[in-house]
Amino acid sequence: MVTFHNDITRTGQTLRETTLTPKNVQTPGFGKIAFLPVGGKVDAQPLYLSNVTIPGQGMHAVIYVVAEDDSVYAFDADKGESLWHVSLLDAGEGTSDSRGCDEELNPQIGITSTPVIDRSQGPNGAIYVVAMSKDASGNYFQRLHALDVTNGAELFGGPKNITASYPGVGDNSSGGNVIFDPAQYKDRAALLLLNGVVYTTWASHCDQRPYTGWIIGFDEATLNQASVLNVTPNGNEGAIWMSGGGPAADSQGNIYLLDGNGTFDTTLDPSGFPSQGDFGNGFLKLSAQGGALTVTDYFEMADQSEENGADKDLGSGGTVVLPDQTDASGKVWHLAVAAGKASDFYLVNRDSMGKFNPAKDAVLQEMPSFFPGPVYSTPAYFNGSVYYGGVNDHIKAFALKNAQFTSTPASQTVKVFPYPGATPSISANGTSDAILWAVENGDVATLHAYDATDLSKELYNSNQAPFVQDQVGPGNKFITPTVANGKVYVGTTYGVAVYGLR
Repeated sequence: MVTFHNDITRTGQTLRETTLTPKNVQTPGFGKIAFLPVGGKVDAQPLYLSNVTIPGQGMHAVIYVVAEDDSVYAFDADKGESLWHVSLLDAGEGTSDSRGCDEELNPQIGITSTPVIDRSQGPNGAIYVVAMSKDASGNYFQRLHALDVTNGAELFGGPKNITASYPGVGDNSSGGNVIFDPAQYKDRAALLLLNGVVYTTWASHCDQRPYTGWIIGFDEATLNQASVLNVTPNGNEGAIWMSGGGPAADSQGNIYLLDGNGTFDTTLDPSGFPSQGDFGNGFLKLSAQGGALTVTDYFEMADQSEENGADKDLGSGGTVVLPDQTDASGKVWHLAVAAGKASDFYLVNRDSMGKFNPAKDAVLQEMPSFFPGPVYSTPAYFNGSVYYGGVNDHIKAFALKNAQFTSTPASQTVKVFPYPGATPSISANGTSDAILWAVENGDVATLHAYDATDLSKELYNSNQAPFVQDQVGPGNKFITPTVANGKVYVGTTYGVAVYGLR
């Protein structure tokens, strides 16, 4: 499987990188070697697949790029040649307009979320993509596509129009059910493929009601709806966006996500769950056992009402499911991390997340106001440390010791990253030659490379004089670099910049 941040636990690490090392990621030997042009903004992470047989063109390593022009592009990952390109627009349709939300996706909304690839599906493998469009009558559509990785052909009778309803009387409800309106949502968070189901999660347009919090799963072999859950069915808001990050999963098949601002029922049932099923602004654990999505555990902050009122949603950040950790007594802990707009850091016990206590947060480890600004990113994990890139903050490495995080960073970058911070990626050869890669947003974006064992050591940045030809181009929010087979792929507002050894 090929997915956002390299795995379904969302660690962001690739541990088979044998070409790029701290010794050779230096100017002038390393820099921009290609640019892959596309017809719209690239908001999703590019995905890499090796050993793909393209009809009539032989074997290739392929980089797949989706863009806001509602197109999917396949390029030779080494030579930069276009292999195929398909538009996912139906006849008479165009991309969606910005839905009055110019600060987010402008001027068009097409394909925003990072797809997922499964080589075992279809005759050659399938890439799953969600695309938004609009017809001449002003009707909006959200569709799930499964495309053959070798030629872009539709698979499994697709595409599938995304529709849903769920019991509730919240926003946009009718006859005792909340109704999914494709115009009111965008698929911002990365897709998750788990146990044969492709999970989609849905964000709003600039918090414009009516909307609620949807998770909709589809059978990867048929594209039929497999499950649906609404996490604010009797309230409002609570959308899922995570700044482009994706829901994470553990080896037991549980799903973890951070929900945005929305209704939270402070009246709890005897098991400690919201009485009306509204989990806004929460850290949620979902189960899909028996085919039905349910919330099986959660953590909610004691000050959730104040955070909701101040638009400080936990859901602006992404989560990472950590490898098992052992404390000093030998106890094994199953952990996950979270941070959002409120700048607080949370380490949760996945076996007992803490639920809601209005007097005090019942979470394993909490560090209030830990970051100088909000977090709009997903951290990375490598070799016992978690790497966070908050807004107006250094990228910092925090070490795990005895199943807890140290409050002082083990190392940090000299550079302070402006809005929206950075979602880092880690490349290494096992535990050796580890490099942290991060993209700095701005009028001219910058790709940075650091020694992951000591972030004060910058190895490379794409704005180093006199190498003007190395510049990424205009910046774009929430960009996650992809590292594969000696190259680094960086999404921009009009294509993908490729870096490697010259």
